[in-house]
Amino acid sequence: MRKKRGKLQKHQNVIVFPGTIERLIVEGQRYAENYQYDKAVVSFQEALQYTEGDESLLSVYAFALYETRNFQEAKAICEKLLAIGPQLYIETMELYLTILMELKEFKQVETLIDSLLEEDVIPPESQDKFIHIRDLNATIADKQDQGISEKLETDEAYEQFEVDYFFSQTNLQQMQQMQAIRDVNIRPLQELLVAIIEDNRVHPMIQSFALYLLVQQEIDVEVQVEKFDEERTVNPSKLQFPDEMPVAKQVLKLIESALEQEPSTLEMVQYLLARHMFVTYPFEWFQYQPDEIVEGYIDYVHAMFGEVKETDYDLLDLINLLEEQSELFNV
Repeated sequence: MRKKRGKLQKHQNVIVFPGTIERLIVEGQRYAENYQYDKAVVSFQEALQYTEGDESLLSVYAFALYETRNFQEAKAICEKLLAIGPQLYIETMELYLTILMELKEFKQVETLIDSLLEEDVIPPESQDKFIHIRDLNATIADKQDQGISEKLETDEAYEQFEVDYFFSQTNLQQMQQMQAIRDVNIRPLQELLVAIIEDNRVHPMIQSFALYLLVQQEIDVEVQVEKFDEERTVNPSKLQFPDEMPVAKQVLKLIESALEQEPSTLEMVQYLLARHMFVTYPFEWFQYQPDEIVEGYIDYVHAMFGEVKETDYDLLDLINLLEEQSELFNV
């Protein structure tokens, strides 16, 4: 019997093979989850040549554009999203307002927030947040008018890192705040970042990213890190990056050798390792040795494709936990 062929799509006389669009979208989402926003943008742009894109795709695309400082494009995507009335309307509006501030469209930010408040569009639990954005916008606009750099390094400009306010936001919003300061001097913020890392409300991914920022700028301070029932005091000025930690380096080297003949499995394992090294940072798979970790991840990925065999189920439980905890979206 001849195998049925999938229906080919055509776009402007270009043949689009079945699964191409879906593959590009999944690829873009994977890049975005791994903070490779430049690659995510490329994948989404290619996919959107052949499809209009749904709310989920456009939301992640807008955020990736924002992270790569493509503010005009990000603004256009947000406007498209807001026009269709997304389920995550408040989150989309917050991103849109942030983009307008980056574009120095301060008057529009003020007018828009005032209009939303007057029309009672913003839920009560989010009103303080929008008022804060409006006040911060006014402060930056005033400084801009005075000819002072918009990259303010004052407590007033970084009020969003006050601990209780910070934890009043969703995990995704918290990560956006962290991403926003990755290229500025964070020394005026170091006490707040340490407090966030040491707070029991912090998500492991947020905790790791805050620590990563301190390591990146070699901040000399003692930080108490507690996650996954483990606890350690570290000094960021002496701490290595996640993929440079001793066990991580051994695991990454061993996995390449073990999966030399399985490129697809290797790619998936490397993707998982990158996420899990980050979520556990500064710990490294706790009591497990490099060879055990390699075997566990290979078994885990093989099982995803239906190849199940006897393995270390405690380690697989840990991998499942790390995969769950490395997710931030919709939390």
